[in-house]
Amino acid sequence: MALSDSVTTCLSPPVHYVICKLGFEKKDTYDINNILSENGEVCWQAVTEHVCYLESDQSVDYIKSIRSLGPVCESVNLHFKSLTKEQFVIQYALWFRWTNYTELFLEVFDVLQYTQTTEVALGLMKLTSCLERALGDVYLLIGKDCPFLLRDLLASEQLAIVFGQAVMNVLRVFIGSPYGLNLRNVLWHGFASPQEIPVKYCAMLLFLTAGLGQLLQTYLLQTKCILVHRPYVIFVSLEELDVFPGKYLTISKYLNHETLSIAEELVKLSSFVLKTMLPFWMAALTAFKQSRYADCVILLLPQLEVGLRLLFTTTNQCPNRLLTAEVKFLSKVSYDLMLAKHLDNEEVNQLPAVLEEPAMASEFLWDFLNHQEGPRIRDRLSHGEINLEAFPREVANQIVAFAITLLCRFSDGDMFAFKEHMVIKPLMNCASCYHSRFHPISRLKKQVLECMKSIHLWPELPTVPEEHIQTIKGLEGNAEVSTLILMISEIISQLQQHMPQNCYSSDDPINSVLTERLLIELCDTCICTLYSPRPVLEILVVLRKISTQCHQVSEQVIASTELRYKQWMNKALRSRQRHNYLRMLNSVKFLSPVLRFILVLITLELVNIHLVCRKNPFDYQQYLKFLKSVLQYTENLVTYTSPEKNKWDETVELTNKALIKIRKISDRKLMLMQLAT
Repeated sequence: MALSDSVTTCLSPPVHYVICKLGFEKKDTYDINNILSENGEVCWQAVTEHVCYLESDQSVDYIKSIRSLGPVCESVNLHFKSLTKEQFVIQYALWFRWTNYTELFLEVFDVLQYTQTTEVALGLMKLTSCLERALGDVYLLIGKDCPFLLRDLLASEQLAIVFGQAVMNVLRVFIGSPYGLNLRNVLWHGFASPQEIPVKYCAMLLFLTAGLGQLLQTYLLQTKCILVHRPYVIFVSLEELDVFPGKYLTISKYLNHETLSIAEELVKLSSFVLKTMLPFWMAALTAFKQSRYADCVILLLPQLEVGLRLLFTTTNQCPNRLLTAEVKFLSKVSYDLMLAKHLDNEEVNQLPAVLEEPAMASEFLWDFLNHQEGPRIRDRLSHGEINLEAFPREVANQIVAFAITLLCRFSDGDMFAFKEHMVIKPLMNCASCYHSRFHPISRLKKQVLECMKSIHLWPELPTVPEEHIQTIKGLEGNAEVSTLILMISEIISQLQQHMPQNCYSSDDPINSVLTERLLIELCDTCICTLYSPRPVLEILVVLRKISTQCHQVSEQVIASTELRYKQWMNKALRSRQRHNYLRMLNSVKFLSPVLRFILVLITLELVNIHLVCRKNPFDYQQYLKFLKSVLQYTENLVTYTSPEKNKWDETVELTNKALIKIRKISDRKLMLMQLAT
């Protein structure tokens, strides 16, 4: 029997007991009127009395507290079931406004009426993420930097000031503490199956959220503060997330009902799916069909983690990790660990190899979930940073398509017919050749090409006739400019053996080498992005800063050239300004080749970046010092070419010193490209 069939729970025995049994041990019937006043206010003192504390250090005794709160939660659940939607809205809707998403909490009330287990779990995931976001907004009434982790937020002094420590302790019994029910993490990490989350805990969190709204109103009236909600994160450049066939606006032809019907069959056959989790998968696909894209992705992301954890534990022969939702492991057995190069015991993690070369699944997951410049979908959804009502279909397309490829890749039996199906095969082909888009290496490639495009606009800029430049005293002959260009040519000649052979001409090294064509060819080079060691990441930071500064210089040159030309034509420049403008035009003659040279230089270093690990500590520090000197040069260029400074003459000497330093490093063969030969 396959492991995916034999596993009945992903909760370890202690955690299963805490979530599924502990809160049901006390059979008392609790009177809702003890915690709910006649005017509909939550009696917090009566609720907090059920939180128990350890005698040793007065910290929360989570076991006793969960046992004591069990009947209270059941009473709240029955109370909500007794209300009509209209009664609930009249009595509670006002108290959800502080969350900035009242509709969500009314939706959770609807879910409680029908107690469909998958919908309850989904409602709880959405409720906890929205609640966390709202609590973060409250934190910022007093604090400055909102904690990233829910457990740190709930333990903060700032929230204790607003709501009271006893109230925060009640919340920590349900969410945020790995020693309590920890409902948010258990669900978002995919440990709990639909039937393992008691409905009454969802009802209780709904009740507590309303109670928090009442406490907050009192605090705001007393302090005369105004609660400000942080804006939602908006996905930009959706075309960068377009991985699977078709542009993102037309990808629907690949994720139509036929594709989704095949996906439903794959879910039932795939060894990637734990059978206990099958309802989540089916609900996710149904949500996609119904255009509920946020719901679809919220349901799918934990299941992708479960499936990968299943593969991880199987390939690395550590089945106990599949069943872990313990305190010490819960935050560790997640994507970071599963996609790491080594296990805790320093042995090589076998999962990336199982996911196929070129590690398509690993790179996709890092891109969409982990890399700081990627969409970080799971983080942003689980922390309430995204407007669920406006969640883009384009993002859901990618997650669903990726999930289908994993279902197909890890399916039992003869799956040839599925893999070759006309709507599945394009997805499989795209997945097999995926390369990272949001790793710093990929971002640097993008930066370099964008900067080169900007510099290529310079020749098209309007300028005054050449004879005007030659009439300015001090610019005759352009000897200094010629010297700089000659020096660039000499350095290029030194380094030409490290460049593609078809990109070099000894007659005109600058215009034959410093081209967009060369950069595109270099950027097409496949560079490993998985498991980049620290030295590689440190060098990348500096290279990216250099590229950013070069782009800034280019944009300033473009803006200044256009403005000064317009002023020149309108005769709006004073004598000194005219001279300065013409000096700028003179400087542009060497700034263009020098910026293009730097872009080529850092791209060649990027192509060979993993060779930095060969350097001994001393040579590494020398190399880093050199790159920082190039960065300093580009930063100074930004300053000198800014509208405020306009120090165009100074850029000549500045550039001369920088090129001399680059030539010395080249002579000593300290560059990474020189290590490759």
